[in-house]
Amino acid sequence: MKKHLFLHQLFNQPLLVLPDVLHEAIAWAGGRMGINLQQVNIQLPALAGADLGQPAMQAPAQPTASQQQGVLTIPVHGILVPRANDVGLCSNQTSYESIRQQLNAGLADPAIGHIVLDLATPGGAAVGCYELAADIRAATARKPVTAIVHYTAYSAGYALASACSEIVLSQSAGVGSIGVIIKHLDISQQLAEEGIVVTTLYRGEHKNDMASEAPLSEAALATVNTLLDRHYQQFCQQVATHRGLDIGAVQATQAGLFFGADAVAAGLADRVETQQQAIDRIVAERAVSVLYPRQRLHALAAAMQMRL
Repeated sequence: MKKHLFLHQLFNQPLLVLPDVLHEAIAWAGGRMGINLQQVNIQLPALAGADLGQPAMQAPAQPTASQQQGVLTIPVHGILVPRANDVGLCSNQTSYESIRQQLNAGLADPAIGHIVLDLATPGGAAVGCYELAADIRAATARKPVTAIVHYTAYSAGYALASACSEIVLSQSAGVGSIGVIIKHLDISQQLAEEGIVVTTLYRGEHKNDMASEAPLSEAALATVNTLLDRHYQQFCQQVATHRGLDIGAVQATQAGLFFGADAVAAGLADRVETQQQAIDRIVAERAVSVLYPRQRLHALAAAMQMRL
């Protein structure tokens, strides 16, 4: 049953993810389930024998930062999914739920003065993304939250990064892909060739809109386009608000990818630094912010003692 739920995550859902990653996921999932998805036009023989639970790629090493220095690093790696129970399509996944839990823990810990999102993600689900981005934005009013792009923050990943106090990326790191995509699987021709007839009984005009055993009807297509427009508008508006950009400028990116200094020039990032340089700077700034108040307190105590 869980394998079928994987397909539910890939099809008929608004996704904020790189198209090539989605194509690969669909081809891989089809191979795992024995479903003919050749219409996707993706051949991935290296993934044909992959097992669930085996990592599709090696997660990048996190920049070194000690919580003892008051900096909490939250890994945001791989495909982004709404809930922890959704993790399992591949090993390199992160849930919005787990990110929120770590964020809240960092906000509640008085020893943590700075939170870092370490991003290496092509994006993922639209569901749950906007809400987490809003929570991250609210968190920046309490403590600085820096997005370190290590080395990718695309689509849903960029939605989260845009909500941070600052976005830092290296010269070769990329951000963007501000767009929405939906895939519909039509296997009606394959079923007809195999002599299989699917009869679906339902109530409610739109109940069977996205069924795979039939092409999309005009009514279903209109519904899907309305859904795409709504998610695209929400995504672009959120990025525009978080980054202080005009929504027209955000839409003008046309879901393109921006790297290094070009991302800064486009207003999609704030500075170019290597990941370790960014961490070292944040730790140093944190140390200064903690040290100076203590020095002022000692100076005030010494001045009061002199008066006495």
